[in-house]
Amino acid sequence: MRRRLTVSSSSSPSASSSKTSTSKSPTIQVGEDGSPHIPERPKSWLTHKVETSPTVRYWFMKITALLGYHSPKQRAGLRTFLLYERICAVTPDAERSFWQNECDLPPTFQSWFIITNLHFWMLTVRLRALPEPHGRFYVQFLLDHFFLDIEDRIRAILQPSIPPRDPYTFFTSFYINPNIPKDGKLKRGSRAPERLVTRQMKIFKEQWMGMGMWFDYGLVTNDMELASAVWRNLLGARGSQGIAYPDSNPPKFRRGVNLVGGAVENPEKIDLEKEQSRDDGSGVHDYPPDEIDKYVRYPELMLDIVTYMRREILRLEKISDEEIMEGGLEALKFGRIRPNVPKSQ
Repeated sequence: MRRRLTVSSSSSPSASSSKTSTSKSPTIQVGEDGSPHIPERPKSWLTHKVETSPTVRYWFMKITALLGYHSPKQRAGLRTFLLYERICAVTPDAERSFWQNECDLPPTFQSWFIITNLHFWMLTVRLRALPEPHGRFYVQFLLDHFFLDIEDRIRAILQPSIPPRDPYTFFTSFYINPNIPKDGKLKRGSRAPERLVTRQMKIFKEQWMGMGMWFDYGLVTNDMELASAVWRNLLGARGSQGIAYPDSNPPKFRRGVNLVGGAVENPEKIDLEKEQSRDDGSGVHDYPPDEIDKYVRYPELMLDIVTYMRREILRLEKISDEEIMEGGLEALKFGRIRPNVPKSQ
């Protein structure tokens, strides 16, 4: 995994309204039909000259060709940035109502990550089928863009700045940055040390590997395995130790612990009962007794998500390699999870 050498920060949604007008990073917008839209970035001076001057364009293409910018590897790097930003990273905002209201995922970066990772994996399934060396290039570069974006967003949360610096991709209001003060004034010591950033990057890498492994297994076996992977990784494994019915004793906090691909660094030494009662800050935990009726819809939720995954993977399979690598992005965009349900619902 390549890591960026320069330290950069990203924005958070809570701070998106306070970013300066000089920001070059767009803020994702969602239309009335639920389709996400990322406004175009301002064109640089060089881009304007290349587009308007045939002479500048001729020499620009000559120089970039000599530098190898038209090689399959370089073209893959440029293309996968668009695939990541316009196809994968927009999905949490596109289906925010489903994920936050139906699946009860909190407005946290963790929720944003697992949703984006789901669609990253689905696109990767198709990219693996590209002929060599394109398949290898596309998968690696897509992964690079994913984790560069993650690093920026982690730094924006753990090492906030006022005004927020431009993110790797775009600003989003899907999750809230709790470390941005409402008065706009950062306090001394509000920036986390670098070791915490490194630790969080390691945790998200473990989650990426774990989710990908179990989704791959479910894809090649059956829908039961795929649904169980959805339950553990997307729905927080709620109810894994049983359902807490009304009791005279105060209800205990309890959450599911994902030993594979989660934030557990040493599964052999973990006290599972203690870990289940610890709030990990993800916002995902078992439903209390007065909300146990929500478990009734879990089979339907898992069915909807698994059906969506199978449907989208099959759709991407039917798109030619040429369209994947050089075609328009509109045909590659993911569809709705529940296509037959009105958007208002």
